[in-house]
Amino acid sequence: MRANCSSSTACPANISEEKLQVGLELYGNLKLVFTVASAVMMGLIMFSLGCSVDIRKLWLHIRRPWGIAVGLLCQFGLMPLTAYLLAISFSLKPVQATAVLIMGCCPGGTISNIFSFWVDGDMDLSISMTTCSTVAALGMMPLCLYFYIWSWNLEQNLTIPYQNIGISLVCLTIPVAFGVYVNYRWPKQSKIILKIGAIVGGALLVVVAVAGVVLFKGAWNSDFTLLIISFIFPLIGHLSGFLLALLTHQSWQRCRTISLETGAQNIQMCLTMLQLSFTAEQLIQMFNFPLVYGLFQLVDGFLIITAYQTYKRRRKNRHQNKNSGCAEACHKKKTTSPKETSAFLEVNEEATTTPGPGAVALHRALEPTSHISSCN
Repeated sequence: MRANCSSSTACPANISEEKLQVGLELYGNLKLVFTVASAVMMGLIMFSLGCSVDIRKLWLHIRRPWGIAVGLLCQFGLMPLTAYLLAISFSLKPVQATAVLIMGCCPGGTISNIFSFWVDGDMDLSISMTTCSTVAALGMMPLCLYFYIWSWNLEQNLTIPYQNIGISLVCLTIPVAFGVYVNYRWPKQSKIILKIGAIVGGALLVVVAVAGVVLFKGAWNSDFTLLIISFIFPLIGHLSGFLLALLTHQSWQRCRTISLETGAQNIQMCLTMLQLSFTAEQLIQMFNFPLVYGLFQLVDGFLIITAYQTYKRRRKNRHQNKNSGCAEACHKKKTTSPKETSAFLEVNEEATTTPGPGAVALHRALEPTSHISSCN
């Protein structure tokens, strides 16, 4: 005789349904927070960062897109390959491996633009890379997914969020266009807008990170393997992007920019694609990964910014100390000693009593020359 557990809360089936409902509710709340925060953040950041874009430099990147080409190679070459190798190395389930691969195939997010600003990156390259990767995602995302995922025999057909890509592209280009126009018409005011937008954008990033940790504590209780991958994946992206930019003889400023653009992915696009392609039961196994990845990429970005600002401050202090020491040395050279002064006075007295060409030459020889010396 089977026990009827339809009304019992201790039944395993009811417990799993309750966990599913709670997980979906938390997912809905977190998605709403990320959607609203990312929309506001995208508009403010891209408008303010658009104020730093020079039309001539931007056109130069478009005419000679070597930096953009290196960035796209990192975005749709290195990141999908890294995701596939991580999924194979950690022997993930097909559903979990698909989530990792989708994250690797997503274009760069706008978070990379604010990170590039704080590390003195090439903002023209950063914004052009984000725009070009979003446009290229229309074709490169399905191509990369088909290339890597065919061997996993998934039952679901993955749905590319073309509408989400289009919305991201509109939200990216329109604020940037307004920012470029403001920088062209009012360059002084654009600098103030840039500073305010960078500070507000950084504050919003902190709010999103804290909200993600508070609203979704259960993500840290998920599969430990996915936590490890979500931690090392953005780090590998930053490092591989920097090395490839360095190997292609890009400037240090461009290397920093390409590195941050490579490791920072569009989290919202990954979440939308997972929601459109998989059932609620499957989402429970996979949607933790993009959320935790987003939190870790924020932490990685903050660490990179802190390290760069610390290095920049130390270098500035070292340069100031060198200049101050050089100024003291120059001051000592310019200050004549008492012996030199007395010798000069004695020769001067002799020259006045017995004038002649030899005395004049000796007087010129002993004349202080420190006023024409310079300290390099």
